[in-house]
This record gives sequence, C-alpha cells and structure tokens, in this order.
Amino acid sequence: MELIDGKATATAIKAEIKQEVERMVAEGGKRPHLAAILVGHDGGSETYVNNKVRACEECGFQSTLLRFEDDITEAQLLTEVRQLNEDATVDGFIVQLPLPRHIDEQKVIEAIDPHKDVDGFHPINVGRMAIGLPAFISATPKGILELLRRYHVETKGKKCVILGRSNIVGKPMAQLMMQKSGGDSTVTVCHSHSPQLKDECRQADIIIAAIGRPAFVTADMIKPGVVVIDVGTTRVPDATRSRGWRLQGDVDFDAVAPLCSAITPVPGGVGPMTICMLMQNTLAAAKHLYR
Repeated sequence: MELIDGKATATAIKAEIKQEVERMVAEGGKRPHLAAILVGHDGGSETYVNNKVRACEECGFQSTLLRFEDDITEAQLLTEVRQLNEDATVDGFIVQLPLPRHIDEQKVIEAIDPHKDVDGFHPINVGRMAIGLPAFISATPKGILELLRRYHVETKGKKCVILGRSNIVGKPMAQLMMQKSGGDSTVTVCHSHSPQLKDECRQADIIIAAIGRPAFVTADMIKPGVVVIDVGTTRVPDATRSRGWRLQGDVDFDAVAPLCSAITPVPGGVGPMTICMLMQNTLAAAKHLYR
C-alpha cells in the first residue's frame, strides 16, 4: 500500500510556483496578487483563508484579505466584488464560502469576473472545463488529478467511481476523469441514494470519496488493489485529543488502507493540494493564460 502524500506534493509544487514567480519578477513582471473576501467568523473558513494567505507567502505572491461582518448586505458584498473585478492590481480573487443565509451565493459567484475566478466556480469556467477548453478548474478536483498524475496512477480506461455529486467536487471531478486530456476513465457517479452502491464501488479501480459522511467507505465496499482518494474532512469527537476532536475522512482508513494499492490520508492528502491548486490558478491568472 502506497500512501499518497498530498502535503509533500503540495510543498514541491509551491516551490515550483515560487521559482516561476521569481523568474517573472526578474524579467520585470509583477508578482501575482490574490485577494480573498471573508464574511463573518466561521472557524473553518478562518482557518482555510489563513492557510491561503500563508500559501501566498510561500509562493511569493502578494495577498489581500478583505474581512466583513456577517451582517453585510448582499448589495454591499456585490459592490466589493465589482471593485475587485475592476482593480487591475488584483489578478484573481475568491469569496470564501459559505456565506450568511441572507446572501445568494450563486449571485455572488456569477458576479465575479470569470478571468479572475481562481476558484473556478463561475458558470463560464465550469462550462469551458466541461467541454475541455482552457479554464480555471475548481481547486479540489484539479488537485486530485495532479496527485494521480504525480503518483503515476494509471487512469486510462480504468473504472472510476465518484461518491458525491456536489458542484465543487463531484460533478467537476467526473468531467475531468472522463475527458481524454484528463483521466480518460470510465466514470460512474454515485451518491447516498444510489442503488447497489456497494456493488458499484467493488467494481472500481479508483474510488474518489466526496460524500461528506465520516468513515462511509468501509472495507466490504472495495476490491483489493483499488486506489482510494478521500476528500472528506469532518470534525468528529475525540477525547484523546487536546482540542476534543479530530478530522475524519469519508473512508474508514484503518480498515480500508491495507486493501489498497494507494490511498490518501486525512489530514495530509487532498486538503493541501486544494490550496496549492488555488495558487496554480492565481499564477495562470497573472499570466493571462485563459483570456
């Protein structure tokens, strides 16, 4: 069983990005500039945005964090988005999700300039990605594909089962895995209401679990030699930890790992790659690759 180390891979990729940035600057170009909008004080979002700011420093980027209280109106937030769209010094930006309930997330996403949409959530980027055109790709699916490539996991013609159908992971992951320029796999998308879900998983050469249920994938759901990518990150109570909780993936790691040819851990697998791919997208935005 090979452990797919997302943390080490992300560190290597960020070093490659930093080298490219320093070359750009030495040739008279500007440093890539990533901005982030954070609304409210959600603990998970705070941590995630802080990690993005740290990653910008590691890659040699300029970063800007715009913070607002959770009582900001939708109109005010849309004004902030428009200002970032028009700011020529900002190459790309994100609006950290989730947003307060009184704000229409989709309206905010669609207000972002697609050329600065480094999260890859705008319908234009989603559509371009779906038909194989150059586009900003959602960071988690992009990171998973990069892990598979860097660990030389054979995907061509393989049966890939994706657990989950979210707009952020499941759907774009399916598109990428079926494309000739992507995974070139035979793809099945399952979810919690899929009949014969275990049978589908047992036939899979690759399982990508993004269903949001801790330890959902158990040993009786896989065949020996499968490659398992675990996207789940749920906080579960753990009295042995000083903070009282630990991160649990969608896979029952201890039971499943011995049967796998390769598997990602949680934490340290897909998570670090997500932020790393956001940095790659920002570099692409700074180089105007998708204009």
